[in-house]
Amino acid sequence: MSSNVGAGKVQLSDHFALWEFTTSQTAERQHIDNTPSDDVVSHLRTLCAQILEPARSALGPLRISSGYRSAALNAAVGGSKNSAHMLGYAADVIPLQTTKIAFAKWVADHCTFDQIILEFGTPAEPAWIHVSCDPLNRKQILKTVDGGYAPAQL
Repeated sequence: MSSNVGAGKVQLSDHFALWEFTTSQTAERQHIDNTPSDDVVSHLRTLCAQILEPARSALGPLRISSGYRSAALNAAVGGSKNSAHMLGYAADVIPLQTTKIAFAKWVADHCTFDQIILEFGTPAEPAWIHVSCDPLNRKQILKTVDGGYAPAQL
């Protein structure tokens, strides 16, 4: 089941709990187990330390709209076959006290990151911002386009 018994008690950092990264309406509806391994939890802690906590301190509260995805959940939501979400390296974020673009720019300027993706919406107002701390550290800034991704400027 996707209830992640005990996940509500696991703190990843000062302001982020494991349940925020594992809760999924799709998983609940489809009875998909979205329980992360210890390695994934470790990666989520790195994501929080490297990107999310510093951004929260600077910009205010952040909502995680998608965090960890098991392979089954990733397939169910149509995620990339090599999605960093499946390893616990990525989260889709909606800042609550600033714009999504301001959040993306702050991360690009202040954090070590692998990818920042302006997802859906418009270039000026994406629906959410995907951030990744994958150790590849490619420093890619992308936007969604028909059929995939394209380089983006912040």
